[in-house]
This record gives sequence, structure tokens and C-alpha cells, in this order.
Amino acid sequence: QVQLVESGGRLVQAGDSLRLSCAASGRTFSSYVMGWFRQAPGQEREFVATISRSGGSTYYKDSVKGRFTISRENAKNMLYLQMNSLKPEDTAVYYCAATRRAIMTYVKPDYDVWGQGTQVTVSS
Repeated sequence: QVQLVESGGRLVQAGDSLRLSCAASGRTFSSYVMGWFRQAPGQEREFVATISRSGGSTYYKDSVKGRFTISRENAKNMLYLQMNSLKPEDTAVYYCAATRRAIMTYVKPDYDVWGQGTQVTVSS
């Protein structure tokens, strides 16, 4: 099973940009649809973005559309989340996740493997 490790989270100010990375181990990274989720204090873990196996298709939570970009480099076993124009409400622990489903999904239970999370804090 693939293993995932997120990095890049830190304290930033509103309006700043940040890129999160997710390093995947394993031989078949390109066989996984990937996603980013986030969890704020006292909240349920929520979907942020997903990307197809080839990287050719993406889908986003409405509130991040136009600000966040999910991408992947399959040759490097890497997943990214570029976050621009950050807002305090983006503050959360961000998780990358992998699913063996063939089609992009925003459904949390569809994801099989999760990283440990990386904290993003956006101050006002």
C-alpha cells in the first residue's frame, strides 16, 4: 500500500501563498486518484481537491476554486497543493489521500490511505 507524507504547512498571513507537498512511496503512484482534505478544530475533515491518475482532470471545493491548484508529478511520486490568496478560514490541518478508485471522488470514505497531515495557519 502506498504511504504518504505531507509537508509545507506553516504560519502565514492572509493573502499569502503556500505550496503543500505530498510525497508518496510505492511503485504504482500513478494508479491512484489523489485528493487533499483539511480539518479545522472542532470540524469534520472536509474535501478540498482531487486529481485524476494522469493529472489531466481536477475538481475543487467551491470555496477554494480559483485560489487553490492541485497537481501531481507521477515520475517523482509527488502531489502538490498550491494555495494562493489564503484566508483565515483556510486554517486547518491538511491531509493528502489516495484512492484506488479509477475516477476522481470527493467522498472521504473512498480514500484508502492518508498522510499524517500538515498544519496551515492563516492569521488575519
